[in-house]
Amino acid sequence: MSRRRRRQEEPINHERWLVSYADFMTLLFAFFVVMYSISSINEGKYKVLSDSLEGIFLSPERSIKPIPIGEQPARGESSSEALNIFNSAHSKNPLESIATQIRDEFSGLLEGGQLHVTGDEMWLELELSSSLLFPSGDAIPNQQAFDIVEKIAEILAPFKNPILVEGFTDNLPISTVQYPTNWELSAARAASIVRMLVMGGVQPERLAAVGYGEFQPIADNSDAAGRARNRRVVLVISRNTELRRQSATTSDNSSPSSKDGI
Repeated sequence: MSRRRRRQEEPINHERWLVSYADFMTLLFAFFVVMYSISSINEGKYKVLSDSLEGIFLSPERSIKPIPIGEQPARGESSSEALNIFNSAHSKNPLESIATQIRDEFSGLLEGGQLHVTGDEMWLELELSSSLLFPSGDAIPNQQAFDIVEKIAEILAPFKNPILVEGFTDNLPISTVQYPTNWELSAARAASIVRMLVMGGVQPERLAAVGYGEFQPIADNSDAAGRARNRRVVLVISRNTELRRQSATTSDNSSPSSKDGI
């Protein structure tokens, strides 16, 4: 009888449901974390992947398309667009046509100081602020960069002028696995713009990329405004293919290698 009484006097545990409840809440939290991570998409990386796959699957179709001869408009272009391209390509100085189209297309960026167009009869420079194109400390273009570079590529594609894409940074040091110094960051940003221009229809043999890092500033790095001005990408468009060789030859007349053309 004493044993039965002891068993009956043991208190009943009414809190065992908390264990199951805690497990359920943990699983529910993990579920929402996974759903959030799946729903967060980097638009820049998605655009790069999308354009790359599109170029791969459409390349056979492009190879069998007929090549337009003479003044015949290309497929998908209106007569007025083809005439504008023809007149621009046959103008005395195509740099003037490029500069005019850039100013008309990007008047807002010019007024805001985020785009600068300078040059002379031999060179044309398009200077873009890095904040328009890339996140801080990264060389993966943002969505706005694709919109801007696609329009620039449409303007540059009909011409044959060589294009040098130059990347610049400020003097703030960077040390990451992907970009150990500003050299790598500036070069990677220039290469990203080159790749986007190619995807926009500019011939690859016209393009080159170079990174200057922090060593070609155009403003004082002591304040934020100056550093923002130094973080830039410049498209240098030359008038003809021989000009760059002549510049390299005449840049240092005392060098034997330049005289010998080596």
